[in-house]
Amino acid sequence: MAAINEVCEFLKGAGTYYLATVDGDQPRVRPFGTAHVFEGRLYIQSGKSKDVAKQLAANPKFEICAFKDSWIRVSGTLVEDPRVEAQASMLDAYPELKRMYAAGDGNTVVYYVQDGEATFASFTEPPRTVRF
Repeated sequence: MAAINEVCEFLKGAGTYYLATVDGDQPRVRPFGTAHVFEGRLYIQSGKSKDVAKQLAANPKFEICAFKDSWIRVSGTLVEDPRVEAQASMLDAYPELKRMYAAGDGNTVVYYVQDGEATFASFTEPPRTVRF
């Protein structure tokens, strides 16, 4: 559990992180800003109508990169959690999203990280990898 919290706090502290997915044979990268722990899992949020949701449906493997004094790379598989409770928890953590999303609206989608691995790195310390 400590590893998940450490990863989540790093992502929140960075403010913006970059999520990479695959679109056929083309990598796609875009900025994201949600990171939330719910029921002991690390979650992110998006909209089902977005290309990222279609890409993750076709290939749920991902990588995240974020930077703030040092950097983190997170990889694994993103699994959609269709429960309204999971969506509501994310939206409660990020109330500014409620202008665009609502739990159970058919567009809000939350994913949790399965088989997660995060590597913390900097120019002054050796890399450290955690699994969650």
